[in-house]
Amino acid sequence: MRRVAIVGCGLVGAKRARALGDSRLVAVADNDGDRARGLAERAPGCVAETDWRAAVARPDVEVVIVATTNDSLAPVTLAAVQAGKHVLVEKPAARHPAELSAVAAAARERGVVVRVGFNHRFHPALRQARALLEGGELGPLMYLRARYGHGGRAGYEREWRAQPEVAGGGELLDQGVHLIDLARWFGGDFAFVAGHVGTFFWQMPVEDNGFVLLKTRTGQVAWLHASWTEWKNTFSFEVFARHGKLQVDGLGGSYGPERLTRYRMLPEMGPPETTGFE
Repeated sequence: MRRVAIVGCGLVGAKRARALGDSRLVAVADNDGDRARGLAERAPGCVAETDWRAAVARPDVEVVIVATTNDSLAPVTLAAVQAGKHVLVEKPAARHPAELSAVAAAARERGVVVRVGFNHRFHPALRQARALLEGGELGPLMYLRARYGHGGRAGYEREWRAQPEVAGGGELLDQGVHLIDLARWFGGDFAFVAGHVGTFFWQMPVEDNGFVLLKTRTGQVAWLHASWTEWKNTFSFEVFARHGKLQVDGLGGSYGPERLTRYRMLPEMGPPETTGFE
């Protein structure tokens, strides 16, 4: 049984607390003391702190989950690693690569594990799609195409995600990193990167749309679009292989039911054999 501390007791931190299974939550920390105490009350014996350093430094903590705003992700993770703790840090894990470089170096030095919370890899439809691709029935991967986005909400331009010093970037760093991670999960590492970011609607100093073109050394391509002007919440991830296609739509909730559709080309071509999973 692992003893866990959670830094950041908002929506994501509370979700992580509910998913701990056999692990034991021994400490939580949040700048909002009421929020920290509210989460601590769910775990008998759990201590609530308003200073995250106190939670991270506890000798009985083995694992730290970091679920803060982007500006605090890397500093809290680095302190936890230096204290010898394993860490699960929410995406994007940092505002820029230099912050992550320090974390990676410290993790190697201390011999601890740091993982980023790319939870989309664990959605059933995406896991099944990857298993079907690896099974080989549809042939080798040719390219990927994906869209992900929502339309924001009233006052979105005044939230922390619109502040470069806090968020580090806009929609490409927010939801776009999920698409990039999934593209790497299906296609491997990319050697060529191109794209464009733009602010089309929201009056904010970060982008509300990001367009990315990625290519592997062996020619597989990923074409990705992340948007804060997707007026109907959308998730679509398409995998094009030599002999068919896999398409994941929806993530549940406001994104609609999570569905996987397999299209298998027939020898005579024409309409494919179609199988759906929900």
